[in-house]
This record gives sequence, structure tokens and C-alpha cells, in this order.
Amino acid sequence: MNTLISAKELRASLPAVVEKVRRGARFTVLYRSRPAFQVVPVDDSPGEASDLERDSLYRARAVGRSKDRRSAADHDALLYGK
Repeated sequence: MNTLISAKELRASLPAVVEKVRRGARFTVLYRSRPAFQVVPVDDSPGEASDLERDSLYRARAVGRSKDRRSAADHDALLYGK
């Protein structure tokens, strides 16, 4: 299913659009009344959470600023080996 949506509507309802796309919906975004781009699912498994999304550490809330002067990328490398 491909739905037309204006860029203004997309900005106003992005979280809802993301959820619909994750379930398989497709959107053609209009900018100045002309098709500008499409928002489509990345893969064919809608709604399925990735391994990273299941990771409790990934879902944990932020705890504040780092006191060791390392960047978020440095911490990710330490935690995930990336």
C-alpha cells in the first residue's frame, strides 16, 4: 500500500509514520505538491525487533554525562566491540 503524504504532515506525525512503515506501509512524500521521495521498509520482516533493540543496555535511559571524557562512540566500542 502506497500512501501520499505531504512533507508537512510527515514532520507532524513522524512517530506514527515510522510505526506504519515498520509494519509494511509505504509513503510517497510530496514537497510543493510534487513527489519528492518515498519512505519504505528496510526489509521484509515488518515489526520484528533487531538484536540491538532487544538489548536491555541499548534500551536503558541516559544516565548523564561521561566523567571519563570519552565519547559515546568510545563507550560503544568498549561495550559492543565496534
